[in-house]
Amino acid sequence: MCTEDGEGVDADPCTPAARRDRVLLVDDHASFRSIARQVLTADWFLVVGEAGNGSEAIRACGELLPDIVVLDIQLPDIDGFAVAAALAGRTDPPAVVLVSSRSRADYGSRIEDCGARGYIPKATLTGDALRHLLVSQGAAPAEP
Repeated sequence: MCTEDGEGVDADPCTPAARRDRVLLVDDHASFRSIARQVLTADWFLVVGEAGNGSEAIRACGELLPDIVVLDIQLPDIDGFAVAAALAGRTDPPAVVLVSSRSRADYGSRIEDCGARGYIPKATLTGDALRHLLVSQGAAPAEP
């Protein structure tokens, strides 16, 4: 292992090609965060932190500087749309991907309007689904 930020983790030697995308998970349910961490870590993402509400998410983004934020829409303080909009206004913002157990159709154009890269239903969140969405939106996540 080379560094705590994921450079070279599970790689030999520590090379830029071994870099994994840094992910912040934001959801008010610890059980979902735990499952998402396991799924994304198994698919070559590096989960650098978790937050249980919108305020924590904004603060954690400033401290951890993730590449990607997997963000629940329904949070107890600030909804995911407001968090995504706040993050989109930053210099070099992370790619925000909204998640919810509700249908995408329930949110209409709010997903695109808030600055998020897109939406993935919680039930179908995988590393491949996340990678596919980001690539389709012009981002280039690290490959395993």
